[in-house]
Amino acid sequence: MDEKSISKAVIRRLPRYYRYLGELLEEGVERISSNELSSKMHVTASQIRQDLNNFGGFGQQGYGYNVPYLYAEIGKILGLDRTHHIIIIGAGNLGQALANYVKFEKRGFKVVGIFDINPVLKGISIRGNEIRMMDELPEFLRENDVQIATLTLPKAYAEETANLLVENGIKAIWNFAHLDLAVPEDVIVENVHLSESLMRLSYNLNRYNTEHKKE
Repeated sequence: MDEKSISKAVIRRLPRYYRYLGELLEEGVERISSNELSSKMHVTASQIRQDLNNFGGFGQQGYGYNVPYLYAEIGKILGLDRTHHIIIIGAGNLGQALANYVKFEKRGFKVVGIFDINPVLKGISIRGNEIRMMDELPEFLRENDVQIATLTLPKAYAEETANLLVENGIKAIWNFAHLDLAVPEDVIVENVHLSESLMRLSYNLNRYNTEHKKE
C-alpha cells in the first residue's frame, strides 16, 4: 500500500505497538498472537491485523507475530533504525527537561545543540551541551547535520524562529509553542499543545463526574 494513503490514526498507533513490543522483549517473549497483543493494548485483534497489513502484515497463520522481528520492523517504519540529531530552541524549564530526558537517546534522538536568547543562560551545560545564543544558530546548522528542531519558546518568537529554521534547511519541527506554525508544505511539523491535552483530560473528567452523579 502507498504510505501516503495510510491514515493518521494508524500512524498514531505505531509508537504504541513499538512500546508494547519493547516491553514484551524485556520480558523475554519471543512470539505473540494478535489476540494476546489486543488484550495488552486494548485495541481489537482485527484492528491490529489491519494496521500491520498496511506495511506487509508480518504475522504467520498459526504462529502469530515474532516479537523481535516485528519490533525491529516497526522501528524501521518509524525511522528509529538511524540516529536523528535534534536541537532545542528555548532553554527554559521545558527545554531543559527535554534535554535531560535520557530515553530520547535510547530511541535514536540525540540532542546536539540548545539555544536561547537569555545571556544569563549562555554556556550552561545540560548533559554535555552548552547553551548557545540564537545568533550562533545559522552557522551551527550549516556546520552540523541537524534533522529536527524543537521549539520550546514563547509563541511571540515561534513564527520568526520557525522561518529562520526553514531558511537554514530544517525540514522537521517539534513544536511546543502555543501557535500553529505557517511553514512550507515540505516542512513537517508535529504540534504538542500541552494545554489542549490537559483540557481534553478535564473534559473527560467532567463528563465522568456528570455521568456518575446521575447514578
